[in-house]
Amino acid sequence: MSKKINFQRANYVVTDLERSLKLYRDVLGFKVIFSKDAPEDSYSYDVFEIDKSTDMGFCVLGTDDEPNCMALTELRGTTLDPIPSPRRGAIVLRLEHFDEAVNGVKALGLKTYTEDKLETNDGRVGRELGIVDFDGNLVVIYCILSAEK
Repeated sequence: MSKKINFQRANYVVTDLERSLKLYRDVLGFKVIFSKDAPEDSYSYDVFEIDKSTDMGFCVLGTDDEPNCMALTELRGTTLDPIPSPRRGAIVLRLEHFDEAVNGVKALGLKTYTEDKLETNDGRVGRELGIVDFDGNLVVIYCILSAEK
């Protein structure tokens, strides 16, 4: 018997929500579903091990097909330690506007990895590119060019 599971959303910690939205909303295409200040008793303080004196905000992002699929937790007035290598997580996004997004990422001056050819397990061929956001979080974007090799 299979167990029902519902993947609610991914979440990244960022230090400047408006700056982060330049990538996630303006370039990648997420829609802001809602944004609010985090309550003083937010569970995020505990699970992300955030000092409770830190001013924190929360923004939920979505798409037309996947509402509430991404969140950004903003730690205001602070800096984050660099993320160590190897990276331990990423979000992976299929984009129809791949070239437009690549140009937008470059305009923001974000670090990118060398673009690579994508060959999926089921024989589709495409392109993929790794992006490091303003706070060191990894985003991999891809597009499919053909249905078969």
